[in-house]
Amino acid sequence: MATQQNAKLFLHNHPMSSYAVKVRIALREKGIPFDFATPPGLGSGDKLESLASANPRVEVPALVDGDLKIFDSKVILEYLEDKYPEHPLLPRDPRGRAKARMIQEVCDTHYEAINWGVTEVKVMTRATGELAERMIAQAQSQTNELLAWLEPQLEGQPFFNGSSFGLADICVVPYLNRTRIWEFGPEKGSALAQWLARVDDIPSVKETRDEMIDAMKGFAENIKDAFKPGTGRRREYRDHRLEWMVRSGGIDVITQGLKDNTIR
Repeated sequence: MATQQNAKLFLHNHPMSSYAVKVRIALREKGIPFDFATPPGLGSGDKLESLASANPRVEVPALVDGDLKIFDSKVILEYLEDKYPEHPLLPRDPRGRAKARMIQEVCDTHYEAINWGVTEVKVMTRATGELAERMIAQAQSQTNELLAWLEPQLEGQPFFNGSSFGLADICVVPYLNRTRIWEFGPEKGSALAQWLARVDDIPSVKETRDEMIDAMKGFAENIKDAFKPGTGRRREYRDHRLEWMVRSGGIDVITQGLKDNTIR
């Protein structure tokens, strides 16, 4: 029987969560054995005891290592770097490490919020007609600004981490792949497009991306009515996502969702 010291790690997960995608890629890149599962009812607003015991915010990812429970993807990735230093994902030099962390911060806040907002409009149909068109145009423009910021971060190197694949790359790939799904870029032949083609062939990225693609089959059809009025389910609008909705013209989406009790 496995002891707490050598028990396999367990990840509370969702295959389409960009935050969880980062963690799964990192675990695989480091060669760390782990199990993972999606908590039933995740995202509905229902009380999920098993997840709540690992993360008081009741969000994924949350990592369980014996009696230690860790939440927030940034904290999890730092923990994996500290505990499993044999295959480091952060660059060795302070400049490279700071750059990787800044890229992660931008992607986890600004970039994630855009991708999430597009889902709310295109898949959840929170906005329709002219409002939807304006919000999608805003998302496209904001994505273009982020891609224009990201590309110079490569600095002529094959990877954001420098000469080898690492944390900075792991923090970009799930968001850029989601951008590709929305057909927002990157521009064909650009350094970013070449980078994405390069990293998509890395086994840890390919396996994780395939899980996301498989989960997306039928996703739009299954979820589009899951949070309609009367279902009792409420989508979580918090921090950077709520900010995106407001500054992208979706204040009416928020007020209507609160009125219909379909957001929280």
